[in-house]
Amino acid sequence: MMGALRIIKPGQTIGARSYAPIAEHGLIGNLRSAALVDTGGTVSWYCPGRFDAPSVFASLLDPDRGGLFRIAPAGHGWTARQLYLPDSAVLVTRFLGDDGVAEVVDFMPVTGRAGDTPDLLVRVVRVVRGELRLEVRCAPRFDYGRATHTLEHEGDAAVFRAPGRTLRLDSDHKLTPDGEDVTAVLDLAVGERAWFALSGGTSDGIPRRVAVSEVDGRYRSTLDWWHRWVSASTYRGRWRETVMRSAITLKLLTYDPTGAVVAAPTAALPEQIGGERNWDYRYTWIRDASFSVHALLRLGYVDEARRLFRWMAARPNGMDGADGGSLQLMYRVDGSADLDEHILDHLGGYRGSRPVRIGNGAAHQLQLDIYGEFLDAIWTTYQSGGGRLGTSGWARLCQLADWVTAHWDQPDEGIWETRGGRKDFVYGRVMSWVALDRMVRLAGMLGWPAQSAGWAAARDLIHKQVMAKGWHPGKRSFVQAYGSEVLDAALLVMPLVGFVSDTEPAWLSTLDALGEALVSDSLVYRYDPTASPDGLRGHEGTFSMCTFWYVETLARAGRLAEARFVFEKMLTYGNHLGLYAEELGLHGEQLGNFPQAFTHLALINAATTLDAYLDTPDHRRPADLA
Repeated sequence: MMGALRIIKPGQTIGARSYAPIAEHGLIGNLRSAALVDTGGTVSWYCPGRFDAPSVFASLLDPDRGGLFRIAPAGHGWTARQLYLPDSAVLVTRFLGDDGVAEVVDFMPVTGRAGDTPDLLVRVVRVVRGELRLEVRCAPRFDYGRATHTLEHEGDAAVFRAPGRTLRLDSDHKLTPDGEDVTAVLDLAVGERAWFALSGGTSDGIPRRVAVSEVDGRYRSTLDWWHRWVSASTYRGRWRETVMRSAITLKLLTYDPTGAVVAAPTAALPEQIGGERNWDYRYTWIRDASFSVHALLRLGYVDEARRLFRWMAARPNGMDGADGGSLQLMYRVDGSADLDEHILDHLGGYRGSRPVRIGNGAAHQLQLDIYGEFLDAIWTTYQSGGGRLGTSGWARLCQLADWVTAHWDQPDEGIWETRGGRKDFVYGRVMSWVALDRMVRLAGMLGWPAQSAGWAAARDLIHKQVMAKGWHPGKRSFVQAYGSEVLDAALLVMPLVGFVSDTEPAWLSTLDALGEALVSDSLVYRYDPTASPDGLRGHEGTFSMCTFWYVETLARAGRLAEARFVFEKMLTYGNHLGLYAEELGLHGEQLGNFPQAFTHLALINAATTLDAYLDTPDHRRPADLA
């Protein structure tokens, strides 16, 4: 895949006091945390140790106060390209100019071996043509830029100290103090290289020195690790490179100690430039995790699905509280539930988009759909042989089903986490039906004690209610909420979960109505906030996950040529590395937190569904999608 083309014009600063577009970033990670590297050679986002830890580099949100680690050619007029080494998460940023060509290779070794430095970010610079000068600047800003730090420097090593945190930078070249930061100048000819290894940042202990032999060894072992992981996939479809890049991205968003998958590695990237829709996505949503199970299983990653299954099955700790079997909407990657939302007033926000939020106040919203997604993932994993239920686990699931039976018939905040008040959202009712339907099926398969009759009765009541109150005769469509005329892209899930048939008239009419109201040149909006106020100012772009849902429903409805065209067209909106944010703006620009797990798992599901239909004689419904 060709890399991004970025022309650095005379007088333009590379990645220092300007905001690189969201799309001009690549992702690296070590299955504990992740970093974004832009096409100007700047590490603009990095939270050592854990996805939701305080940042040390956050120039993505404020070039002046956020901190950065930049390696770029001196002077101006360079062209930059960026690519991944095939089947890996090793990122290469190339600088091409009249005097030569340089490459910056960025990676974070996957940890696990005894004696390994756990939090390590490695940058290797090499010149492949000519000779040139590169400038290096490492300027950490601890605790989202709120904490001051001191510098201890000796030759080719620097130690940055902040309260409770220490970060070490090692190199094979001289580092020069600049206040409490360090710089370096590299004069390299073809065949020469330099390296920088950043370690620590999670405690006040000084990490041990990193040697050149370790840099070389970790580079090779990191490539080998990713090659082995990719080769374990069973996917052999038409879009292998695209699908596997999405799979690698999902893996990079996985917190290995628990198996939890974060929604995105970033916080506060805006859904509208200059607007207030800026959220922290560095947590694990029950919904996102549940959908991830399906995508992983489709690619043959049973172990990943099983670990996520175990993490999810351990989450209903709310059962010990007053609310019985209720779930929290999202959790931290370690399973803890404290996600209080705070505003970082000192940061300017991406291109002035404020407030900058950390934490997420939506954690305590009532969203009834999460129970359906959760129990559908448990059912799918169990049915595929990827999960095992014990009697204690079954008892916990029964409590969840009992809770849904008692609470499904009430307004909630809905899948899109609106802050405009609760409504009787159709999607929440549909997924409540899914929750009880899957539990009835599990009970029948296991033969264990269960209130199956009560669950089945509630399930049937929900279905009848949605068909009566969720359908709008004038619109000839299901609608967002009871008594509303607003359409909602979440309805695209109805046939995917079996609530309606793929080809029944009521659904085909709904699909046409959604296409007319929410689809713009193949891209899908979630809903119209002017018609259905969500409690927030401004507007948003099209929602990329919904576009991939649209692809699936078109294929299932028999509109296969249209589905394939929409899918292929959507692939043109990915960035130069095949990565997607949450949304796409009016001009196709990436908006929202980046990259987003929801978008990439939906891409995987859309691709595998299309493959299944295209591989079936006469494009009939594939047996494995029945």
